[in-house]
Amino acid sequence: MNLKLTEEQKLIQKTVREFCETEIKPIAGELEKSGEFPFDIIKKAGAINLLGMTVEQEHGGSGMDRISYVIALEELAKVNGGIALTLEAHNSLGVAHIYENGNDAQRERYFPGLVAGDQMAAWALTEHNAGSDASGTQTTAVLEGDEWVLNGTKTFITNARYADVVVVMAATDRSKGAKGISAFIVEKDTPGYTLGTDEDKLGLKTSVTSELFFDDCRIPKENIIGQEGNGFIGAMKILDRGRTAVGALAVGLAQAAVDESVKYAKEREQFGRPIGKFQAIQWLLAEMATKTEAARGLVQHAAFLEDAGRKFTTEASYAKLFAAQTGMWVTTQAIQIHGGYGYTKDYPVERFFRDVKLMEIGEGTNEVQRMVIARNILKTR
Repeated sequence: MNLKLTEEQKLIQKTVREFCETEIKPIAGELEKSGEFPFDIIKKAGAINLLGMTVEQEHGGSGMDRISYVIALEELAKVNGGIALTLEAHNSLGVAHIYENGNDAQRERYFPGLVAGDQMAAWALTEHNAGSDASGTQTTAVLEGDEWVLNGTKTFITNARYADVVVVMAATDRSKGAKGISAFIVEKDTPGYTLGTDEDKLGLKTSVTSELFFDDCRIPKENIIGQEGNGFIGAMKILDRGRTAVGALAVGLAQAAVDESVKYAKEREQFGRPIGKFQAIQWLLAEMATKTEAARGLVQHAAFLEDAGRKFTTEASYAKLFAAQTGMWVTTQAIQIHGGYGYTKDYPVERFFRDVKLMEIGEGTNEVQRMVIARNILKTR
C-alpha cells in the first residue's frame, strides 16, 4: 500500500475541504442549533459530485476510488458530522446497494436524480427486534401477481424523512432465515408507506433519523433488487463498505478535536503561560494525534483493499472498531483540555464528542465488530 496520495486524490481532498470551509463551516453552529435539514448544502454537494461518489462515470457519478471516498468523508466530518453522515448513508448504503446489486433498468431510472443531488436515498435494514442480529428481520414481502406487498416496521433509518428512494430489506421466506431476505426499492408517496417520528438524538443534529411503516405497501414486481433471497448477502457486503466509511467519519471528528485542542492549548494561559507549554497537555495532544493517525491508516488500508478488489471484511471491522474508539477517546480528551469551556457550547469540541458516539453504534456496534474480527481470525490462524 502506497501511503502517499495521488495528485487526483489530493485534488479531491482540496476540493471537498474548500467546499466545507466555504459552504458548511460558517453555518455549522447555526445548523446545530436549528436542527434543520440542510437542503441547500446537499444540493450544492450534488453539484460537485458528492452524491455519486461510489458510482462510476458511465452512470453519472464521479467514479472515485475508495481512498478518495474516505478522504472526502473525513473532510466533511471535520466540519459537520450530521452532514457527513447524511452523505455517507446516501452513498455507501442506499445508492451503493442499487448500484452493486440492481440491474441496468433500475440504475437508469434512479441514478440521474440520486447522483445529481435532486433526490436522496435511504437504506432500511434495522428493526426494533433486528438490530445487531439483522437476520431476524420481521418485515415481510409477499408476491401477489405483479406486485410485492410489504408489511412491517423499520427504525433508526438515516435520511428516511427526506428520501425519495428507500432500499428495504424484507423476508420473502421466513423459513430460510437470512437466506430468505430480499431487497426492494420503495419510492416515497407509495400507498401504504408512511413515516413515523424523527428521533431526538444526542448528536448529529443535521442528520435525520426516522421510523418507517409498511402497511400493505404495494410495489411493482420489478422493484426487487437482484435475486429473491439475496438481500441479506448484499446487505452484508454493503455494510463492509459502510464500516470503512463510518471509520472515516470517526477519523474526521477526531482530527477536528485534535485541531481545536492544539489551537486552544496555544491560546489559553494559566500560571503565566499557554497551557500548551505544560508537559501534561503536550503528552495528551501527542497521544491524541498519534491515535488519530493510526485510525486513518486502518481506514485507508481497508479502502485500498477494496480498490484492489480484495476481500476486506476483517479490515473494515478493524478500521471501524479502532477509529470509533479513537474518536470517542480523543473527543473526551479534547473536552478535558478545554476544561469548563469544553463542557459548554461555546466551543465545538462538545459537539464532536456527541457526534462521534454514534460511530461506536451505527453500521454494527463495537461488539459486533469484535465478533466479526474474532470469527475471521479464528478461521485463518
